[in-house]
Amino acid sequence: MTDSDIQTEAAEIDPHAFIAAIEHPVRRADARVLLDMMRRLTGEEPRMWGETIIGFGAYHYQYASGREGDSLRTGFSPRKSGLVVYVMPGYDKFSLILDRLGKFKDGKACLYITKLADVDLVVLEELVAAGLEEMGRKYPK
Repeated sequence: MTDSDIQTEAAEIDPHAFIAAIEHPVRRADARVLLDMMRRLTGEEPRMWGETIIGFGAYHYQYASGREGDSLRTGFSPRKSGLVVYVMPGYDKFSLILDRLGKFKDGKACLYITKLADVDLVVLEELVAAGLEEMGRKYPK
């Protein structure tokens, strides 16, 4: 997955209503924590991307092939099995931060966390902030 491989578009769904409808109480509470953290870090209001991703900020990308689109700068998705946190530039440059995070699995730009109690929230905030800083360099506002 690269910066723009989230193949979805911004949607007109209320992120607060989406979170309120999450059945699992821990997942719902964790989603509220992430929403507040990301809003504070980005200075952006949450926006749904597709039906399940809550994103903050946006950027426009264009590949050499000519393919282009818009995607979220950072965000998360509360799923039945856990939380997915999106750090769009990926994690390659952030191994020292990941070493301190706690229990997680990662993909190219996805961090899979069962519950926030499994990770250090200060370190997670540091990771999201580092990803946003990298996105700012790569895709200035």
